[in-house]
Amino acid sequence: MKDKLTRNEHAGTNDYKSNLIELMATSGVLMFGDFTLKSGRQSPYFFNSGQYKTAEQAERLSEYYAALIHEKLRGKFDVLFGPAYKAIPLCTLAAAALFRLYGINAGYCFNRKEVKTHGDGGMFVGHQPAGGDRFLIIEDVISAGTSVREVYPLLKSAADVQITDMVISIDRIERGAGGLTASAELHRDFGITVHPLVTVVEIIEHLHNREIGGKVYIDDEIRGKMEAYIAKHCVV
Repeated sequence: MKDKLTRNEHAGTNDYKSNLIELMATSGVLMFGDFTLKSGRQSPYFFNSGQYKTAEQAERLSEYYAALIHEKLRGKFDVLFGPAYKAIPLCTLAAAALFRLYGINAGYCFNRKEVKTHGDGGMFVGHQPAGGDRFLIIEDVISAGTSVREVYPLLKSAADVQITDMVISIDRIERGAGGLTASAELHRDFGITVHPLVTVVEIIEHLHNREIGGKVYIDDEIRGKMEAYIAKHCVV
């Protein structure tokens, strides 16, 4: 079993990009093959955050989110929000890491898929939206921005909250139907700026012909397939 990394190797440093890329590769989150996306496109690569499954992986991932948030967004938010379902653990883990590493005591909140009609009831768990709150959305990967389009009106109808930024693990930088990336569409439609920890281009550059634990994850052949897909469907 791989030895646990020391905190200095993966927490709160400018290396969060390369560390995250290697974590995704070794954890099986980054996958290669022939995948059909929701858009119907056939992609030679796929990102599945459901492959994170150990406490160490969760800790490391949370610290990479916290590092980016502290670097780029400190002072700009009050509450971290994770759209159900995959972003719920990301949101809570990132909030804990922000406090543990940087002393930032932010609120955290996530939505239910259906309104609870018994007990405490309601749509939201954790911090309840209140007027003037600055919400920072936390997600794993952005494709069409569907989850944001679903939760944005829910949050705005609950209270006059501000939602100006979003943090994600990976930006596939793919064009939508209108030719813009999903990130650009969210900024155009809602004024939300998307901050990715890494982009697919950065992943290729870091992993190409690099041996990690005795394995090369992106060789010349895989890089060629990825770049052909990017040239056809992405905005670089």
